[in-house]
Parts: sequence; C-alpha cells; structure tokens
Amino acid sequence: MKSFDEEIVSGSVLRSIWKVAWPVILTQLIAGIHGIVDQILVGHFVKENSEMAQAAIGDSWQLFLVFLVFLSSLFHGMNIVIARYSGKQDHNSVNLVFFETLKVSLYLLFFVVAPIGYFLAPTMLDWIRAEADVQVYALPYLRLLFTASFPLFIIFILNGAFQSTGYTKIPLYLGLLTTVIKLALSLVLIVGFGPIPSLGVIGAGISTCLAPLAAVIVAFYMISKQKVILGLPEKLSFLPDWSVIRTVSKIGIPSGIQAVLMNIGGAMVLRFIGSLPNSGEAQAAYTICYVQLFSFVTWAGFGLRAACATVIGQNIGAGKAERGRAAVFVGAVIGFIWALFFGFWYFFFPELLLNLFGVTDELVLQYGVELLNYLAFSGLFVVVALAFTGGLQGAGDTMRPMVIAFTTQIVILLGICFVFELRGQLSSTVIWTSILIAHLSRLTLSFLIFVQGKWKGIKVELEEKGA
Repeated sequence: MKSFDEEIVSGSVLRSIWKVAWPVILTQLIAGIHGIVDQILVGHFVKENSEMAQAAIGDSWQLFLVFLVFLSSLFHGMNIVIARYSGKQDHNSVNLVFFETLKVSLYLLFFVVAPIGYFLAPTMLDWIRAEADVQVYALPYLRLLFTASFPLFIIFILNGAFQSTGYTKIPLYLGLLTTVIKLALSLVLIVGFGPIPSLGVIGAGISTCLAPLAAVIVAFYMISKQKVILGLPEKLSFLPDWSVIRTVSKIGIPSGIQAVLMNIGGAMVLRFIGSLPNSGEAQAAYTICYVQLFSFVTWAGFGLRAACATVIGQNIGAGKAERGRAAVFVGAVIGFIWALFFGFWYFFFPELLLNLFGVTDELVLQYGVELLNYLAFSGLFVVVALAFTGGLQGAGDTMRPMVIAFTTQIVILLGICFVFELRGQLSSTVIWTSILIAHLSRLTLSFLIFVQGKWKGIKVELEEKGA
C-alpha cells in the first residue's frame, strides 16, 4: 500500500497546492469535455431542430444534477474526513470512511433517486417550461441518466477519495481512460457507424452512462491489489456503520444542501429563460454558453475547490493550519489567472466559440454573444470564490458556505429575476446581469468569512464505536 505524500504538508506552499491542483483541474476539464463533445456532435449531426436537441441535453443535466448533488453531500463529507485522516496518516480510518460512504450512497442511488427521477422526469421538464420540441429529446435522455448512470456516480466518489488522499494523478489517468471511451462511443452512437444507426441525443446519454465503467473496474482492481492508499477495510459488511455515516453526514449534508441550492438556482434560471420570447433559442444559448463553454472556468474552479480543501484539510490534520490557509490564497491566485485567460476569449471571440457548436440560428447567436460577454467577468468572481469555499469546506466549515449559496443563488440571483418578472420587465439582459451580481456576491462573502478564521476551531473526528 502506498504511503502518504509528505510534500502536501511540508516545503513550498506553492508546490503543495500546485502538486494537488493541476491534476485535479485537468481531471475536471477532461470530465467537462464529455458534455462539450456531445453538444458539438448533436449540433452538427442531429438534422432536425438541432438547437432544441442541444437545449434538451442542457436542461436534462441541470435537473439531474439537483438529485445527484444531494447524494454528493455524503462524499463531500467523506472527502473532508479522508483529507483530515490522511494528514494524520491513518490508513484504517481512511479505508473505513471510503467504503461506508460508497455503500450508503449506492443504496440511496438505486432505491431512492433512480425511481423518483424516472417517474418525475416529465413533471420536472414541465416545471422549467421546456418547450414541446425540447421535451421530445429531453425526456428519454433524462430518464436514462436517472436509471443507468451508476458508473458515473461511482467514479465521482472514487475520484474524490483519491484526491483527498493526495494522489490526484490517479483520477487524471482514470479520466483520460473514460474520455477515450466516451469519445469513441459518442462518435458511434450519436453520428452512427456501419450497421449502428445514428441515435442522436439518446446516443449521447448511453455513452455518458457507459464510458466510466472501465475506469471503475480499473480503480477497484488497484484498491484490491493495494496499489493505492485506499484499501479494503478490516471488515466488509452490507450493513452501514452508522457511527461513520453520522460523522460524514454531519459534515457533508450542509455541502450537499449548498450544491442543491446552486443547482436549484440553475434550474430556476432555466425556468425564467423559459418565460422569455423565443425561449427555446434562449435556453439553447444558455446551454451552449453557460453549461458548456463556461465549464472551462467552472470545472477548473471545482478542481481548485477540491485541491484547496485537500491541502488545508491535510495540513490541519498535520497541525499546520496557517500553512493550509496560505495554500488557499495561492489557489485563489491560480484561479484568477485561469479565468482571465478564458474571459479574454469569451469577450473578444464569442462568435468563433459559438460556431464550434454549429450554431447558425441568428437568435441563438444573439443570445449567446450577449451571455458570453457577461461570463467573461463573472468567471473571475466564481473561480476565486470556489477556492475560498474549498478552504472553508476542507477545514470542516460546511455550514457557512451553505448560507452563502442560499444568499447568493436563491435570494440575490432568483430575487432579481423574480422582481423583474413581476414587473413584466424580465429580459435576457436582466438574467445575465443577475448571474454576474450573484457571482460577485459569492466571492465577497466567501472571502470575508474565510479571513475571519473561525474555521480553525472546528474539529473533524470519527465517533467512537457505540457512541
């Protein structure tokens, strides 16, 4: 079994954060490429209503993520606890936390989320005001995500556990394997090849669900052969260890609620867009620009959040809280530089980026150019905010980021849209502006709370057996 990485808790702070961050960021970007490839292929090879087909993928993912991120509350808590015990170099606790979290998460996925999502899919699409032409593509795609995405879910948990132990290159390699398979499957199933007909949007769904399966098999092979830090727990049982689940849930549920709030906000934005004139074209532009093109910024931000959480968590576990604090600020600077690069392209070359997705409709182009101009600035705020969010979560403070998410994503973002809708003045410009204001508010609040330093007194410990 591999030993813990001492460089995460010693030596240069820049080296520590960069060593963890670059593989995590690259892993997130590789994961984001999957959706971008699907959108591009659908845009070019779905001959009828291609913009509606692209909107269907974006709408479905936004709705699916509301449920998926609720389950993620468990593995957010898992990641924080694993990072803390990795800093203490406690193999047994790391293994126990990982397997107990995986077990309970899968039970919830199979017996709760999948059946609920399948039957409520039509209602959810109606709720966001998806047009009939969009729902033709979205309903089978969304139901497929709910019932067949367990390999994707498992690889999320595995990646989080590997990253929290400090060995972030393993998720990168697994992500590369998944991407190669995903690209091959998407080309065959979306476009059609030989005797296999073009399946369009449903082909994109099948490739999304199946592509991570090989990576899951490889990961568990490495675990069983003790080639990674993660290993089998001392006792294997189908019954949950509630002492572990209580600890993980106590820390993780606020993070899960935070993620749910963010995605409910995203779903509500789709609903507001659905009330605009030419709503199908507006939702298509939102899907291409915010869900796909902006993912180069947001996925990198999620990677930085995970890296900052890992480094600060391990350093606190090693008794070096101030070193972990410094690493978060270094991560914020890295994120700002990254977002500045992509913001340049969003602001000065929006038509070029939209052309990559086969966008020819004038209304979609108009909405898309306008939105990308806003996102050029919004990205600077959201990435830096995610770095400070990772610092808070890695230190075990998951409650305050949840409050920030509610304040910015529900009160500010949706509040602005709701007021303008009541006044009959809601427009695409109002919606894009509210997104920008919400991201700026999130950065401001996250920074102020992180520098207060109250997270230093938070304890992250597993319960004693029988407690």
